[in-house]
Amino acid sequence: MKEIAAEGAHAPAFNMRIMGLNFHRVIFPASFFIVLALVLAALYEPVAFGQALEAIKGWILKNCDWFIMIMGNLAVLFCAGIALSPYGRIRLGGENAKPEFSTLSWFSMMFAAGMGVGLLYWGVAEPVAQYTEWWKTPLNVVKNTPEAAHAAMGATIFHWGLHPWAIYLTSALVIGYFAFNKGMPFSLSSGLKPLIGDAYKGLPGQIVDVFTVVLTVFGLATSLGLGAMQATAGITHVLGIANSFSFQLLFIFTVTGLAALSLWRGMHAGVKLLSNVNMLLALALFVLVAIAVGVGTFLSSVLTAAVDYVEYFGPLANWINRPDPDWFQGWTVFYWAWWCTWGPIVGVFVARVSRGRTLRQLVCVAMVFPTIATVFWFAAFGLGAINQVAAGEGALAAGLADINMALFQFLEVLPMSTITSMLVVVLLVIFMVTSMDSGALVVDNLAAGGEPDTHAGQRILWLFMVALVTVTLFVIGGDTALKGIQAGAVAMGLPFMAIMLLMMVGFIKSLVTERPS
Repeated sequence: MKEIAAEGAHAPAFNMRIMGLNFHRVIFPASFFIVLALVLAALYEPVAFGQALEAIKGWILKNCDWFIMIMGNLAVLFCAGIALSPYGRIRLGGENAKPEFSTLSWFSMMFAAGMGVGLLYWGVAEPVAQYTEWWKTPLNVVKNTPEAAHAAMGATIFHWGLHPWAIYLTSALVIGYFAFNKGMPFSLSSGLKPLIGDAYKGLPGQIVDVFTVVLTVFGLATSLGLGAMQATAGITHVLGIANSFSFQLLFIFTVTGLAALSLWRGMHAGVKLLSNVNMLLALALFVLVAIAVGVGTFLSSVLTAAVDYVEYFGPLANWINRPDPDWFQGWTVFYWAWWCTWGPIVGVFVARVSRGRTLRQLVCVAMVFPTIATVFWFAAFGLGAINQVAAGEGALAAGLADINMALFQFLEVLPMSTITSMLVVVLLVIFMVTSMDSGALVVDNLAAGGEPDTHAGQRILWLFMVALVTVTLFVIGGDTALKGIQAGAVAMGLPFMAIMLLMMVGFIKSLVTERPS
């Protein structure tokens, strides 16, 4: 396939340059003022604002669960179908395009951006929660039983396996194809062209991109704020210092500063380097824990976890006549909506770093391989923690008193707990830095009308804007305002899934029309 010439869709006429910075005339100011308005609303009456957004989120999770579940399942089928079809041979950038990054670095960057910090935080907490009925159990199994252990592992891997990466990849496949092979902007609106024609450059496309910027900013802000509370709880536990409000703010500024330094150094010397370091440290932690729980026990746990995932995949993917509607809506439907808040971030970032790869390679490395890694991770941490609870060992045996501490309480029972706990602290910091890096890159791309090559200072500007939103909510509204914004971001997952559906249809139409098999 010959590389298709750009259509000029980056639309420089719609962009404005200020002191070397490049902004879209509509997307940037509209996004900025919407973010500002929502922050002011959250600060003016944080309790009422949070309650209103929680009510909206609750209504969506309860009444639109069928659509959210269908879209999650459809994303898996869509990505698998593209990979297995003849279209899987399409190479992003054209048949002669060469990959910019090695396969290991490519995988590391995608994994770090997608869910690295989440696996650290929930690697122990979620399996224990599902096992002990911290908030009901999957499929209403009886808690603290062998059946509950299998259901807990099946449900946890289901939440972190194929489905979230398929949601990410739906955006990545579409955006990567239209950007690298059609010369269109790195934005979700590009995926609408097969359906609405050149109107994707106008108001309809701009609405989609403004929505995406707002969703991404608040997804990043809530993740940074709540992540700061989670990370500092672990740091204070390990180092024995007070977990004060000032310390949490210091953590936010530290992560932001490190992320700014990484962005300034560029993709290769910054983001790629940190992602590679992340993967090496995560691998070291994984190996230490696998050895600590016992190699034989761990290998048996891997097989158990894989079988549980396969066995429970069908029942958990079903949304009709569920025996556990409260658990189903509170966990799975919430997760699918939350992954959508990161869909633009990870989707655009994955597309950015995937030039030279085929669509089939993209699905394998960004959906199948992370799922395999997730099985191994939860086998070591999740099933290891469930075994501790079942045996009555350690603080986890008394229940999840503090989710922020679950991982550290699990490690305390194992050998080398000081080393592994310190390693977790370092990983938390670096994973958050890489997530903020990828998020700032994406917000900058979108606010510049899909222009991928912008000044590093412009990306850092967005990074500090996200940090400013986080700190403002943190200082004035506290946890209430942050969780209110999180509820709003989750509620925005519903329209994002509608956009996903349109992108899928447009992408298939484009492939069938222009690239007959």
